[in-house]
Amino acid sequence: MRTELTPSPRNIALIHDWLVSYRGGEKCLEAIAELYPQATIHTLFYTRGRVGPFLESYKINVSALNRLPRVDRYYRYLLPWLPMAIERFDLSEYDLVISSSHCVAKGIIPAPGALHICYSHTPMRYAWDQMRDYFRTPVSFQLAQPVLHYLRQWDALSSSRVDHFIANSHWTADRIQKYYRRNALVIYPFVDTKGFQTVATPAKDYYLVVAGFAPYKRIDLAIEACKKLNRRLKIVGEGQDAKRLKSLRNSNIEFLGRVDFRTLREVYAGARALLFPGKEDFGITPLEAMASGRPVIAFGRGGAMETLVENETGIFFEEQTVDALAQAMLRFESKAETFLPEKCRERALYFTKERFQIQFQTCVSQWWGDHVTRRQSEPLSPISPTRRITPSPLLEM
Repeated sequence: MRTELTPSPRNIALIHDWLVSYRGGEKCLEAIAELYPQATIHTLFYTRGRVGPFLESYKINVSALNRLPRVDRYYRYLLPWLPMAIERFDLSEYDLVISSSHCVAKGIIPAPGALHICYSHTPMRYAWDQMRDYFRTPVSFQLAQPVLHYLRQWDALSSSRVDHFIANSHWTADRIQKYYRRNALVIYPFVDTKGFQTVATPAKDYYLVVAGFAPYKRIDLAIEACKKLNRRLKIVGEGQDAKRLKSLRNSNIEFLGRVDFRTLREVYAGARALLFPGKEDFGITPLEAMASGRPVIAFGRGGAMETLVENETGIFFEEQTVDALAQAMLRFESKAETFLPEKCRERALYFTKERFQIQFQTCVSQWWGDHVTRRQSEPLSPISPTRRITPSPLLEM
């Protein structure tokens, strides 16, 4: 097996949808970038100071849309223009293109002889199976249909520009097969197992949500379930759904906003359990909770089914309803002492950054070696100038 990749430093491009926050996708991009220090990053939107000094040490090329005034406040509403914007990047000098995609990054146009590998966090959620989570009213859903129809066509067609797909979970791999008709290798993301640690102090009396405020995260279910059971809830995060979610709170619900890493570790360590009511493609926060020795109460779909061990590191509920989540919380409380911190931590330790990087680099090296070998074994076959080419009858019509 080939284990080295030796293109010239100018030959690797990393593509990421946008760099306006530092969450799971950006952490994966950072881990990939560590493997290819000579790479150049291309992204649609970039806000300096939001992703940390390591990624910002790279050369970062941005789209023309990034020059719009205060675009970080409304970039999501530019969705209809994002396919065209991602296609405008000039990748003609790059032999290897690695896209980290949850929206349009995989749709870049590589050079004809380049190898394009996509690490897919998800096919475009809003265009496929989670449309109604983003367009909740009948009017907005109907008005969005022409744009969503176009996005689905573009998303499916542009998948042909990818030579190899890597999915972040089997759940995502199944959706890649469903919508793109492509196979995908699965390499799980990772959790900062060194940064999050179990503590000897007992859990306090609150539940926890850590998430971006996107509609599909279903944070509203966690709020309403805690209100129904009269339980305390701490919520870490921010995002476009903040105004609606904050309108649901009562005195038991506390919004902490964006917090520093030290505070995040402390709120994980003190939580009774993490509430994870969304249908995620993978989900980093359950791993952070388990690395902190805390169990998870999760909706029984998506990537959580691949990371949690039921009745050992977490509990699942089967319907995305307030009642189903509330009942799961009561089941958890009836046997909370059986969820041992060391078992939660042990499960999280499988998902290390070292494992992710070794698996990722091994795949890329193998595919690059195969790509180079194939190109060397398939030399161009020029047409003899003396040979007459007979046009197709269809071309003569």
